[in-house]
Amino acid sequence: MSYFTTALRHGNIARAAAELNIAASAVATAIDQVEAEFDLTLVTRQRARGIQANASGIKVARKCERLLEDYHALLAEGADLKQSLNGTLRIGYYAPIAPAFLPSIFDACLPPGADVILELEECDNDAAQDGLIAGTYDAILFVTEDVRPAVRYDTLITARPYCLLPEAHPLARQSAVSMAQIASESLVVLNRPVTGPYYERLFQPHGRQAPIVAYATSTEMVRSLVAEGRGCAILNMRPMTHECYTGARVVERPISETLPPLTLAVGYDKAAPRRIVQAFVEACQDHFSKTGAGQCILE
Repeated sequence: MSYFTTALRHGNIARAAAELNIAASAVATAIDQVEAEFDLTLVTRQRARGIQANASGIKVARKCERLLEDYHALLAEGADLKQSLNGTLRIGYYAPIAPAFLPSIFDACLPPGADVILELEECDNDAAQDGLIAGTYDAILFVTEDVRPAVRYDTLITARPYCLLPEAHPLARQSAVSMAQIASESLVVLNRPVTGPYYERLFQPHGRQAPIVAYATSTEMVRSLVAEGRGCAILNMRPMTHECYTGARVVERPISETLPPLTLAVGYDKAAPRRIVQAFVEACQDHFSKTGAGQCILE
């Protein structure tokens, strides 16, 4: 179509070939192919005067020009989508304390005045991975337990478990607590698909005598229940404050035993990420390689 319309614009095959930097025979062949496709004579060839479109040729050439304009506009929009820091950024996250660090990550990767709409969705670990594979999310924050084979990711932080206690609890006066001590306390459990089996593995060598007094699906509910003295809990990442929604305070203490950690990662399409996605990933890596690690985990 490009060869055909260029030839008609010049009215001369040789001049069209020179503009397109191809052989004149290629332009002539393209005209023949367009005519064969429509099974119409579209061009009058005059040896001394070049070529001229007939009425059908003019109509076809105009439609070809509109299609070519749309084609080039699509390429330009695709390039802009690839390179621009504008548009919609869709993030799925299974990270119980994501509100503690995501806003500062966006501040780092999105320039002031950027025309970006953030679509943030909290979900479980499986739904986050499924959403990335299906194209629902541009990137995900998730825990690397049972990773789908199709999910490509970068590790951000490895978080050891710690014990969460009411501020006035006797164990809060210790510098560290043992699993045996935790096993004798009433427990508040973060009830999410990943954490259930994980907690079972933590307690397996030590046994657990005390009952589970509450299951909660959000970290803040766990923290609030612990702060009010309902029990203690085991978590892996912590927010920036010791206060809960109730105004009461909690205390984090390291666990004396060496226990398996959970690993937070960012998953995304590594083959051809949009510029805004790559900027988000790099901001996540930068955050957790610097101050973010010390803020979110308890060493």
